[in-house]
Parts: sequence; structure tokens; C-alpha cells
Amino acid sequence: MDKKRISVIGVPMDLGQMRRGVDMGPSAIRYAGVIEHLEHLGHIIEDLGDIQITPAERVHTAETNLRNLEAVADGNTKLADIVNNVISNGDFPLILGGDHSIAIGTLAGVSQHYKNLGVIWYDAHGDLNTGETSPSGNIHGMPLAVSLGIGHPTLVNIHGYAPKVKPQNIVIIGARSLDDGECRLIKEKGIRVYTMHEIDRLGMTKIMEETIQYLKEKTDGVHLSLDLDGLDPSDAPGVGTPVIGGLSYRESHLAMEMLEESEMITSAEFVEVNPILDERNKTATVAVALMCSLFGEKLL
Repeated sequence: MDKKRISVIGVPMDLGQMRRGVDMGPSAIRYAGVIEHLEHLGHIIEDLGDIQITPAERVHTAETNLRNLEAVADGNTKLADIVNNVISNGDFPLILGGDHSIAIGTLAGVSQHYKNLGVIWYDAHGDLNTGETSPSGNIHGMPLAVSLGIGHPTLVNIHGYAPKVKPQNIVIIGARSLDDGECRLIKEKGIRVYTMHEIDRLGMTKIMEETIQYLKEKTDGVHLSLDLDGLDPSDAPGVGTPVIGGLSYRESHLAMEMLEESEMITSAEFVEVNPILDERNKTATVAVALMCSLFGEKLL
């Protein structure tokens, strides 16, 4: 296993949704020992601390159907700047969330460095809503659409360019809760999606083999965006939007192990850990264990 220089970035963002507590996710993940575990694997870790998130009045603007638009955009612009600098320095950015709206900033910072960035979206949800299709106006349900160049200009144009990723370079794994507008967009853009039906039917090994082959043929870097609600709530209870019938702890480890063996992941984020909703920091501990598999931990 290649030893990496990993820059850890905490993003205590809770403005992309309505449930409080996910802003404590980065602290919970650090408390679960992410730095120590990755150092034990031999990687060189620099913890850059947490991005300062501007307090907001938690507003829902009727004209846009977007909650906390300006504050979310501000936080993601800061994140994009830091991620861009980390990659420019030759380091691997590992982002700790925070709600999934932070993927807007992550991808804005990452995609500047790749002509054909691939994205693995490990999530119960598609996060492909816009202000027009979202039932809630929560921006954490929109980051993948935004990164495709679809959505409010304030979000789409962070760092001055769009789109950040092409639809043919995306694979969604674990989907089991999609809104009507998201289903239409998936079909329109031809986005590859492995729902729980395909995972149950084909098995995780086959899904990951297909995903790796599909992306290796067309990308020069791959970002992993892992939402802990992709896992079943029995394994990851501390998330804001749990959906039963999800990926198992063991399936998720296998996925991370296969991605590590593929040597294709060039950046990663782990999001939606909410310690207020958790059981003895179980979800943060799961997140750390999956990170360790992604970065090369083996039993023997």
C-alpha cells in the first residue's frame, strides 16, 4: 500500500438541512480516532481543523425554495478554496461532514485538477434535486445536481465554472429513496445508478467490479462521496435522513477495500454523521472503520 499525505478538513455545516447536530459530525469522527487510526496505517496526516461556517438565521427563501442559500454558498466557497490548495500541494483531501451540501464545495475544489473527474456517490439518496423539484428546499438534497451544473447560479458557479462533473462519469451506489424529479434527471442524463435491488440481486462484489471498470475507462481521478445514510440505520443510526433496507456494514467494508485495491480514489468525503441522533458514537466509529478500509487496513 502506498503511504499517502492526507489533509483532513472538517466542515461543521448543518445549514443544508433542518435537523440540528450534524455540525458536530467532524468532532465526533475525530473523537472516534480517525487521525490516530490513519497514522497507524503509516499515512502522513495533517489535520487542517474545521472551516468556519457563517451563522445563518436558517431562512427559507420562497422565491428560490432554497434554505440558507447564501450561508451554504459561503461555506462551500471556503471549502473549495482549501481543497484546491490541498490538491495543488500534492496531498489527498479527506473531508469530514457536516451535511451533504458540502459536496458542492468539495467537487468545486477537486474538479479543477481533472479533465474527466469520476464520482462515486455512496448514498441512500440521489441528491439530484433543484429548487424546482425539491419537496423541502434542503440544499443537502441538491449537491450532485449542482455539480452537474443544474440549480441556482450561486451554487452552480462556485469557483467560476460549471459543470464540475459529467453525468457519464457518475455512479450512485445504494439508492433507495429518490424523488420524482431526481428519477427524471437520472433517466434524462443517463446516470448509472445501482439501487438496493441491483445490490441484492448482483451482490456487492459484482457492483464494485462494474463500477471500477466503468470509471477506470473514462476518468483521470475519482472522488468518493460517502453519506453514512447509505448504510442501513441498524449499522449507522446517527444520520438525519435514515432509510431502512440499506447497505450493510460488511458490504460497505468490501466496497472500500475494493476501491483501495483499484488505486483509483483521489479524494473522499464522509458526511451526515449526527452525534445527537447516534448511539454511543456508533456512526462516527463506523465512518472511521470505513475510512481505514479505504486507506488500506487489512486483517492480515
